[in-house]
Amino acid sequence: MIRSFLTVSTGTLTSRLLGFARDSMMAALLGTGAVADAFLAAFQLVNVVRRLLSEGALNAALIPAWLRVRDRDGEQAASAFAGRVLGTVSVALLAISIVVAVLMPLIVTIIAPGFLGSHTRDLAIENARLMLPYLAFAGPVTVLMGLLNAQGRFALTAFSPLLFNIALIAVIAMLLAWHADATFAAWMLAATVGAAGLLQLMMLLSRRSGRLATPLRVSFDKEMRGFFAKAVPGMIASSGPQWLMVAGAIIASATPSAVSWLYFANRLIELPLGIVGVAMGTVLVPELTRAVTSGDRDAVAHAESRALELAAGLALPATLGLIVLAEPIVRMLFEHGAFGADDSAATAHALMWLALGLPAHVLIKALSPAFYARSDTMTPLLATAKGFVVAVALAVLLGHFYGTGGIAASIAAGAWSSALALLRKGNSEFGFSVDAAARKRLPRIVLAAAVMGALLWLSTGLSPADSHGLIRFIALGLQIAAGIAVYSGLLQILGVTSLREAVDALRRPAEPELGAQD
Repeated sequence: MIRSFLTVSTGTLTSRLLGFARDSMMAALLGTGAVADAFLAAFQLVNVVRRLLSEGALNAALIPAWLRVRDRDGEQAASAFAGRVLGTVSVALLAISIVVAVLMPLIVTIIAPGFLGSHTRDLAIENARLMLPYLAFAGPVTVLMGLLNAQGRFALTAFSPLLFNIALIAVIAMLLAWHADATFAAWMLAATVGAAGLLQLMMLLSRRSGRLATPLRVSFDKEMRGFFAKAVPGMIASSGPQWLMVAGAIIASATPSAVSWLYFANRLIELPLGIVGVAMGTVLVPELTRAVTSGDRDAVAHAESRALELAAGLALPATLGLIVLAEPIVRMLFEHGAFGADDSAATAHALMWLALGLPAHVLIKALSPAFYARSDTMTPLLATAKGFVVAVALAVLLGHFYGTGGIAASIAAGAWSSALALLRKGNSEFGFSVDAAARKRLPRIVLAAAVMGALLWLSTGLSPADSHGLIRFIALGLQIAAGIAVYSGLLQILGVTSLREAVDALRRPAEPELGAQD
């Protein structure tokens, strides 16, 4: 599992780094005014769709169902089942895209009520409609990625999302070179988002992958209705962080630039969350499904324990690092062009509060597969809904008194509400299995992260705030590198892991691909 996790995480990390480059250039191009708020409010819809569909979320429903059909009826039946899923999802999303285009004024009013009566609302509607083709293309992309993951073929699905960011970076670079008007630039970016889904589909389509879903059919029979009844709740629940951001944007839309500040702050949260979360959904769901189906308690405990260790080992240092280094990171990444110093300060303030919710987001990613493997998608959905309601309710109150920082804190509180709901339900239903090794390692991981965070805080005064950009970049890079080195060293000293174990995990042969064909 570790080797597959590293494959998926490497692809996700590369995609997130490209995403930082994209957003840094986007901040320089659009700034944080009305045009940026309109574009980013529309872009939030695309981010929700990406998490609903293409970034591992569909694995929660598709992989267990496909594995059950294959084990029960054989490869041909599994291929036919996949063909019906692929055809039905593609047609359904095309129809939904058309309906959403017609209802877009109402949808924008719901997700950004603060735009009502302003030109910003019109811009958001135009941008969102230009992005809609992505929704239609994401359907077949999603199914193909899920099928490849079910067969243990993670590399292609891990790296195909890179095309999305590469396309946007290329277009932003051209618009910056041409000094394009902000409104025109937003339209061009929105159209590029719409076409990016086609690029991903073309990358995934091949003779080999095409055989995984044949014959291609549209069907709403009993089996398909049962599949979608389980798939839709799981897909919505898998997008919990994005729904919480939508909750924040609903309240933030009444404050100029607040939608932009929250968006750019959240982009930094999504780096560690993406590495852990996407890999959890892609790798852990198949592992747990096989273990639960076989009734192997030791395998279930091993998978859940390693998931918690990986989640804590990456989320805790990332949380402390983002809190301590919030302002220098934001200034380095985004303070260019139309994005000014005041925008950096407001974004960094929001980031510090959002980071408090990162462990909860990662905990949800670690806990949810235990429900998905047991064909329970409603529990994660209800937990997500609870977190959404908590975030909106608190954002109304805290946003009134504390502005954007209060809204960010509400989003973090919503994440913790969802995580605690899953933890309580899991313990009462089946009990989470944590082995002795995890019980020994987890406190040591917390200690190592705390020491690293304290050392980072002590080092914050080493780089003067008014120093040259290159000096700030070098100082920040050294701080981050030193933090990683200290944390890694402490993990080895405390006996959590060792370099030899990491090398052995990388060298260990991957399991044979399930049903792979020559």
